[in-house]
Formats: sequence, structure tokens, C-alpha cells
Amino acid sequence: MNSLTLKGGRPLKGQVKISGSKNATLPIMAASLMSSGEVILSGVPELEDINVMSDALRILGAKVKREADILIIDSANVSAVEIPEHISRKMRASNLVMGALLGRFKHARVAYPGGCAIGIRPMDLHLKGFRNLGYELIEEYGFMEGNGHSTIGKEILLDFPSVGATENIIMAAALTPGVTIIRNAAREPEIVDMQNFLNRMGAKIRGAGLDTICIEGVDRLGGVEHGVIPDRIEAGTFMVAAAISRGDIYIENIVLEHILPLIAKLKEMGLEILLCSSGIRVVGNNNNYRPADIKTMPYPGFPTDMQAQMMALLSTVRGTSIVVETIFENRFMHVQELRRMGADIKTEGKIAIIKGKNSLEGTNVEATDLRAGAALILAALFADGETRIAKIEHINRGYEKIHQKLLGLGADIIS
Repeated sequence: MNSLTLKGGRPLKGQVKISGSKNATLPIMAASLMSSGEVILSGVPELEDINVMSDALRILGAKVKREADILIIDSANVSAVEIPEHISRKMRASNLVMGALLGRFKHARVAYPGGCAIGIRPMDLHLKGFRNLGYELIEEYGFMEGNGHSTIGKEILLDFPSVGATENIIMAAALTPGVTIIRNAAREPEIVDMQNFLNRMGAKIRGAGLDTICIEGVDRLGGVEHGVIPDRIEAGTFMVAAAISRGDIYIENIVLEHILPLIAKLKEMGLEILLCSSGIRVVGNNNNYRPADIKTMPYPGFPTDMQAQMMALLSTVRGTSIVVETIFENRFMHVQELRRMGADIKTEGKIAIIKGKNSLEGTNVEATDLRAGAALILAALFADGETRIAKIEHINRGYEKIHQKLLGLGADIIS
């Protein structure tokens, strides 16, 4: 199925369980390449990106087996150090194997990655970090190749707190002699989860979640069992689903600290949010929401991965809201599709001005990327009539069983 048709106007009600984090699982899977033993991951979501990363690990020689939400990875016999282009083009996170391979083998060759077309997302910060550790880097014919003969821990200052660069440098440094210090590091919860995973394998890493991370290189890493953190972006998407459908959803399997920026913004808009012992309840049956201004920022600021979903919600709120996107230069691709549904949105550079309306109209739209697709689903929940969303393969990259979860909440899904 490559399209999804929803009929709007029905408040979502009930309970939904959040899956494990895709953005935590992918770097942890890459880091498993550094283990000389067996890695057992639990809470792994069933997503296409996870399948692509599994294929990448198998190409390198790892054994990967899935049992329900458990992934078993044995990298003991990994010997290959090249990720081919047809794998890299499918997923941005394929670049994360470079840090793991450099750390373990001091050699890696990886094709430039693909993924959602939301911006350039250059590899320069990754490569700069590798070079600071002593790796020689060659970029040619669409590949990045690194070799390390005399690597040693160094102090690395990132020009921008890039999540991917922080993760890649941590992996390379974990098996590099000496002490590596990363300053202006990204602070996302997914990086903390990867630190915890690596430390359980025997790494010596301190400071994840802060802007300075210290890594003391070790000789080897062993096997481990690890549970992946819940997906904060999926949690946020269902919070907005409650708001835009004027529904009432209890969301379980969350880490409250990870979604505080969104909780604050929704409360500012007039949503009722109740904190419970094992989850959060979002009551959105209020037609008097207030407009809001949003500026995406690195964690712990408002997440860029929730910008499109919030724009869908703000399109249904009377008054003028402003959204400023500071992370990616091409992350307003959903605007044109929301306009097809009647949203009043104007953009200039990194700024979007939304004049909310009481209604949207169902029509044919297209998911241009993962989070844009989520925004269109949310808009369809509110819109009059039927909305057909094409290219939902983008959505399936990041939301496990979203069709079933929406049905369980009472969404009117036609196909």
C-alpha cells in the first residue's frame, strides 16, 4: 500500500503505546559493529530504516536476526569495511557506520548517504572530527574513505551541535587510544542512549546530554543487552493528534523529560495535559486554542522533527502564528501540500507565517518526507471530507504500525 485515505472530523480517543526510538536504534545498531560479542536490543521498532541498516550490517559480515521487537546482532566476524551506494542512498543514518568501522578497523569506505530531502546535511563536521583524531580522509567518486595509522584522542570543537557528527565521533573515539573531548556536542536523548549502550559494552564515555563529552579510548568492546528508549517524536506526533482532532489520548511508554518542549508549547496554546504514573494524557477538545510562535533549536529546544506537525495544528488555530526553522534549510516542503488543503501559510526563507482557519478541506496530497507525511495525516484528521496521502512509504520509515495505531484511536481510515 503506497497511499492512505482518511476521513476527517472524528476526535481521536483512547490509549496508544509509543514504540522504541528509530533515531536511537540506528546509531546503536551501527555501534554494534564495534562489539566482539553478541548484542541484544529490545524495543526495536519495525521500520524500513531499521531493515536497511540491518542489510548494511549483513553486507559487512554481521549476523542480524529479529524476534518480535528484539534484534540480535553478532559482529564477531565482521571484516568488510565498505557500505555500497545502493544502501547509503536509502537512508541518511548509513553514514554512522563510518565512525564504528574506523574505530574498530581504522579503515572505512562509505558512499555519501541519502534519506529525506529536507536539506543538505553535509558530512563536513563528521570528517573534520575524524581528521582531528588522526584519520586520513579521501572524498572521491561519491565515496568517503578513511584510514588511521597513528590515531590518538584529541580535543574537538564542533562548529554546530550536529547529532550525527557527535555520534560518529563518539564511536570512532571509543576505540581510539587516549582521551577525546568533544565540545559543543549535541545533547539529544538519543546520544545519551548510545553512550549508555557503549558503556555497557565496556566503553568509557562521560557527559552525553551535556555540551562537553569525554571519551577515554579502550582496546575492545564486548556483548551487551540493551533496551532502546521510547520515540519522543512519535510521542509528540500523537500529542498533536489529540490536539488537532479535538480528542483525548492517553500516551504510554514515554520519557517525560524528552518531550518537555512540546508539553510547554501545547500548554501555552491552551491544551490540557495531565501527567500520569506511566504516561501522559492530552485532552484536546477545546476549540479556543491560542496561536503560538515556534523556533526550532537543537535539544533541549523545540525539535525540528516536530515542526511540520505543529504547523498542521497551527493551521487550525484562529490567529497568526510564526514558525522559524533554524536547523534545515529545506524543511518547509509540507507547506505546499497543506495549502492544497486550504491552509493559509506564507513563507520567506526560514520563516513561515500561519493564519489559522476553522476548517481545512480534504484533497489529494503527497508526503514529501517523513515528518511532512506525519503533518498531512494530522491535517487530514481535522479536514472536512476525505484526504488521500500518496507516497506514505516516507511515513512508514519513522512510524511503526501507524495505520493500526490510528485505527485503535478511532480514526476513520478508508484505505
